[in-house]
Amino acid sequence: METPHKDIHKQSYLFFSESILVQQLFFVGTLLFCTTVFVSPPIGLGLGLIVANVFGHPFLAWNQKATNYLLQFSVVGLGFGMNVQSAMAAGKEGFLFTIISIVSTLILGTLLGKWFKVESKTSHLISCGTAICGGSAIAAIAPVIKSNEKQTSVALGVIFILNSVALFLFPAVGHYFNVSQSDFGMWCAIAIHDTSSVIGAASKYGPEALQIATTVKLARALWIIPVALFTAFVFKNKSGKVKIPYFIGFFILALVANTYLPEVQTFAPQLVSVSKIGLTITLFLIGAGLNRKVLKSVGFRPLVQGIALWVCIASLTFIWIVLF
Repeated sequence: METPHKDIHKQSYLFFSESILVQQLFFVGTLLFCTTVFVSPPIGLGLGLIVANVFGHPFLAWNQKATNYLLQFSVVGLGFGMNVQSAMAAGKEGFLFTIISIVSTLILGTLLGKWFKVESKTSHLISCGTAICGGSAIAAIAPVIKSNEKQTSVALGVIFILNSVALFLFPAVGHYFNVSQSDFGMWCAIAIHDTSSVIGAASKYGPEALQIATTVKLARALWIIPVALFTAFVFKNKSGKVKIPYFIGFFILALVANTYLPEVQTFAPQLVSVSKIGLTITLFLIGAGLNRKVLKSVGFRPLVQGIALWVCIASLTFIWIVLF
């Protein structure tokens, strides 16, 4: 016969187990809903934010890995919807602008970090995330400067918060000022941090914007390598180990295959459709990773640095691309 004390523990355990099960089922159900035609990338991000902050994320430990793999899969799949000629034209157009914007962002980010008295490694991670490709750049630069978990998580938190805002803000600004798809795609690639949000915003704006934004952003992501090597020199890390974004090579192969192989072109539209669903799920998971704990850990000064840097870069690039 069970004692009242053991009975209470058993009831508590059953209640807790049932609560976790309900949470898991709700999370999976919402994720599956993101695969339908009713959910666009921005809505997916919004659903993720709601789920994380209202109901909780039962699979948080696997969230970052799943997000990285899904994003890479989605980017490669989108390559099957593009051709070499258009990609080369977009890459050539954005090359010089990419160099200027990366250098100026890193310089301005360093100055703002000192002005707002942000810890140097955190400041550099925020600057690199803004300059190149958001979370991917931070993940590559963090081991080079030997940042600790808090420094890296704060920088990631700042970037992901601003990414979430950009995904909703940029298409609204583009439509308000009647920006062309080509100009919008270029602006997205330069001024939005993370590849996922760049593609999400551009896909909402139009197919031409999506093609330009994806190509320019992935070309920009390759700048992780020289920036990481420069960072190793500045922070006196002699090992200089750099995490190279190899998935960009698969994106190029997909693009070439779609351009020159008629057999691939027959099923390419289906691959692109699946990739867009993958992008929506990716943004749902990114939103689900932004829970209260992450938002609270960011801190005021790093967030102000990130916002100030982003506003400067987004405004200047908008003026240069759209008005000139």
